Amino acid sequence: MSFVAAFILGLVSGLRVFTAPAALYLARGGLASIVLVAAAVVEYVVDALPWTPSRTMPVQVGARIVSGAFVGWAAIALSGIHAPIPGVALGIVGALTGTYGGSIARRWGIARVGAIPAAIVEDVIAIALAAFAATRLPA
Repeated sequence: MSFVAAFILGLVSGLRVFTAPAALYLARGGLASIVLVAAAVVEYVVDALPWTPSRTMPVQVGARIVSGAFVGWAAIALSGIHAPIPGVALGIVGALTGTYGGSIARRWGIARVGAIPAAIVEDVIAIALAAFAATRLPA
C-alpha cells in the first residue's frame, strides 16, 4: 500500500499543494498539522477566486512537484521502507498527473456546473483521497 499511497498523495498534491502534507501530519498530530491545515483552508479559498493563476503555470507546477516529492518520500519513510527514491518518483508522477489531469477535469466541471461548484467538488475529492491514503500508512 505504501507505493500506492505515495502516488495517491502525489496526485492530491497536484490538485491542492497543502492538502496531502496536511493529511499526513493530521494522521500523526502535532503543531505542524495545525499550520498545514490552515494553509490548506486558505488554499481552498484562494483557488476559487477568479484571478488565481492556473495550476499549470511554471511556479505552480514547481510547488506541486515539491509537495508531491515530499509526500511520496514521507509515505515510503513512514512505512519503514529504506528506498525513498521510488516514493519520491511516484509522488512526482502523481503530482504531475493531478496537476494536468485536474486542470482538464476542472475546465470540464466549470463548463457543466460553474466555477465554484467545480472547485468544491475538486476540494472534496482531494480531501477524501488524502485522508484515504494517509490513514492507510502505518502509524
